[in-house]
Amino acid sequence: MLNVLTVNGVKLHVEDQGEGPAIVTLHGGIGLGSRHGDVAAFSVFASEGYRVVSYDQRGNGDSEDAAPYSHEQFIADTEELRQQLGLGKIVLTGSSYGGFLALEYALKYPQNLAGIILRDTAASNAYNNTAKERALKSGLPGVDAEMLDRLFGGQTRSDEEFLQMYKAIQPLYFVTSDPEMLEARLKGVKVHHETHNWVYAKNIPAFNLVDRLKTIQVPMLILCGRHDWITPLAASEEIAREVPNSRLVVFEHSGHSPQREEPEKFYRVVRQFLAEVFAKGGVAHGSN
Repeated sequence: MLNVLTVNGVKLHVEDQGEGPAIVTLHGGIGLGSRHGDVAAFSVFASEGYRVVSYDQRGNGDSEDAAPYSHEQFIADTEELRQQLGLGKIVLTGSSYGGFLALEYALKYPQNLAGIILRDTAASNAYNNTAKERALKSGLPGVDAEMLDRLFGGQTRSDEEFLQMYKAIQPLYFVTSDPEMLEARLKGVKVHHETHNWVYAKNIPAFNLVDRLKTIQVPMLILCGRHDWITPLAASEEIAREVPNSRLVVFEHSGHSPQREEPEKFYRVVRQFLAEVFAKGGVAHGSN
């Protein structure tokens, strides 16, 4: 069911499916991402005894554009949404940039979590140069140092330019792809270049949670494609080393999206984790 909810004064588009212990998803691709990828990946669990809540974060997808786009504001929205929907303890999933926010949420609101699922993410900005180097070595048309510096520096000039930049680097996200698949992924994308610019100019330069990761006690499942170019495996390995109650699963034949490239393994490990954390915690849905 699609709802438009006012959260901290901003209208957010929220998909709320199923009944049971709650899974809340945080999408990545800030400025280009939306709930739709998470719905595609996680909606199956709505028919397996879970409540799955996916939403377009402020300044993304169909949701309202309203600064600030700080980490503090993004996770305040997540917490307000959790309270409005009466979700109780949740499993919070964060993909890519959504993983940055999931870690921030875990540090501020650990009492509200039954578990965390991270996919292809990082706990700091330390891997930005690695990503730029990999992109430059790809030889893809339209990918050059000037473009990457503006993209990673939050200096895109328009929605149209931002979309063209993403189109140029899109093949990097997959081990195998074809032009038709890549073109299909661009259809329906709603672009918010100002959101992207805020995040990359203001949030990313100061982002570093590594020294605080050891304080996260909730169970954590960390998923990463072996060939991820933008949040490389080393970033997930770092999180796994620092978080005491964590498990890293590597997808040998995937890039940034193992849920698409190795779906059978993805669903197997996620199902196992959900069953474990909700069974151990005795979590009842709807209790705050």
